[in-house]
Formats: sequence, C-alpha cells, structure tokens
Amino acid sequence: MIIKAAQDTRSAARVAAHLSRIRFVLINTTHPGNIGAAARAMKVMGLQSLHLVTPKTFPCADATAMASGADDLLQRAVVHGSLDSALAGCSLVLGTSARLRSLPMPQMDLRMAAEGALAEQGGQDIAILFGRERYGLTNDEMQRCHQLVHIETNPDYGSLNLAQAVQVMAYELRMTALTDAGNQFAPTDWVGVDAGQMELFYDHLEQSLLDIGFLNPAQPRKLLARMRRLFNRARPDQNEINILRGILAAAQRAAGKGDAK
Repeated sequence: MIIKAAQDTRSAARVAAHLSRIRFVLINTTHPGNIGAAARAMKVMGLQSLHLVTPKTFPCADATAMASGADDLLQRAVVHGSLDSALAGCSLVLGTSARLRSLPMPQMDLRMAAEGALAEQGGQDIAILFGRERYGLTNDEMQRCHQLVHIETNPDYGSLNLAQAVQVMAYELRMTALTDAGNQFAPTDWVGVDAGQMELFYDHLEQSLLDIGFLNPAQPRKLLARMRRLFNRARPDQNEINILRGILAAAQRAAGKGDAK
C-alpha cells in the first residue's frame, strides 16, 4: 500500500508537471459567467493557468459564482491589454476555431492537439486560444497560431458554449498527460522561439521583402499571411531563426540598406 501511494503521488506530480505549461487564453470574453465556468472546467482537469485578453467585465460576482470553488484560478488569472502580452513566453500557439477562412490553415482534432502540446520541448509555455462567444477568433488572431484545433461536433448542430469548449480541451489534455503521450518528437537540440520573437522575425521579413523590391507595398497582406502560414508550419527553432534573420540582413545590405540588422 505504501508503494502504491508513492506511485500515485509520482503519477499525480507527473501529470501536474505536464499540464503546468498549458496556458488557456480567453480573448475579449463578453459574459463574465463564462470566465468563471471556464475556470471551473480547467481546475477539475488540473489546469491552473488562465489568461484573459481584454475581457468585457472582470473581476465580477457572476464569474465567481460560476467558478463554483475555482475562485483561486480567478484570483490568479492574468488580465492582458493585448494578445501580444498574453503570448509572451509561449513557443507554441494553438487556436480553437470552427471556421475555415479564405486562406486555409493547418487543422488538427483535439486529441492530436493535446499530444502535440504535451510533446512540446523546452521550458516555455503552450497557449491555447479561445475566441469571443459570438464569432470566435479573428483572422489576425488565427494567423498568430501554429495550428488550429477543430472540435468535432454534430454537423447539424455544432454550437458549443465557450466553457464547454474549454472543458473538452482540458479533458483531452488531462487524458493525454495521464497516458504520458507527451513523447519527444523534436531534435534534442531544438530550442523553441516564443511568440514575441516570431513577431520580430515577421516584421524583419516584411521590411526585407520591401527593401529588395519583392513585396508590393500596396498589397502586402496576402503574401505575408502565406509566409506566416509557412513558418508557423515549419516551426523554426532559435538557431534557425537566427540564420534566417542573418540571411534577411544580408539581402538588405545587398539592396543598399547597409544599416539593416
């Protein structure tokens, strides 16, 4: 019995360690009750990191009431004024969305998303984005994601409440952690790049393409969206980003932009 208790303790600690890097990010939530219900859904599955981007009303008694014992998550919830702030320190960003846009993006189901999140190497966090109750994530927010996560539902009625979406995502993450499916797939020398560094790279890429005359300044968005999709799919690591930025700087210098870095 003592041995089993020790094993159970180690198992619980392992699951908690797997889940500790998962950051649930709720964007511009309209109803505070949904924030409380999401906190409850997270806590019951062992997830602790709740981040809120420009919620309409928070803190709020409705959120506390719906949390039903998960008040501690609400008290520790981090409120951000921008998505950039909420993604700081995250090397992998997943976005939940039921809609395909004009520029299709890679999609995965919940189980694949949970396995990919828990397999992420390095010490940085993994962000999972949940959009507004009425229309979800915007195009720009989706372009910040490495992958979109699709929740398979009844094709005749696929409407999920925000907290319900949080619950099923949290459940899949816990089940994956319990089965220790977070195996290592990346090379051992792979060092993740956080969202802030990727934005600096995309800014550098845009300026470089303008400097060498490749990008039409009157219509830059579609090409840049495709470039984002390419690099989000490729997941370059820190060394690779350094190499790519070195190439961009060299191209800028060759185009007469000697101060480019």
